[in-house]
Amino acid sequence: MKKVLIVDDSETVRTQVGRALMDAGFEVVGAGDGMEGLQQAQRSKFALVLLDINMPRMGGLELLDRLKAEEQTKNVPVLVLTTEVQESMIDRAKKAGAAGWIVKPVKMALLVAAVTKVAA
Repeated sequence: MKKVLIVDDSETVRTQVGRALMDAGFEVVGAGDGMEGLQQAQRSKFALVLLDINMPRMGGLELLDRLKAEEQTKNVPVLVLTTEVQESMIDRAKKAGAAGWIVKPVKMALLVAAVTKVAA
């Protein structure tokens, strides 16, 4: 079973996305901010990280940079799930190594399909 880390400061988003991914056969771990997400990623191996941009303590772009800089997490695919639509932010995330950018709200079937494809 592939394990996905969901890093989002919204408990509702973590719960809804987590439920959809579990129903699709993924194991899910949640984190409420970038610091917690980094700690989880350092403790366990994930097939994919799904992260939000705007979070307390450490935002998604900083977390993305940190994940891509560390040996054990640099090859883990990262999908950004956010309300942000600024081209400069999308470009920044792609240059940092994000595998994709998904804008909230999203249909869960589309999100599950994207996660399944990228985590393959």
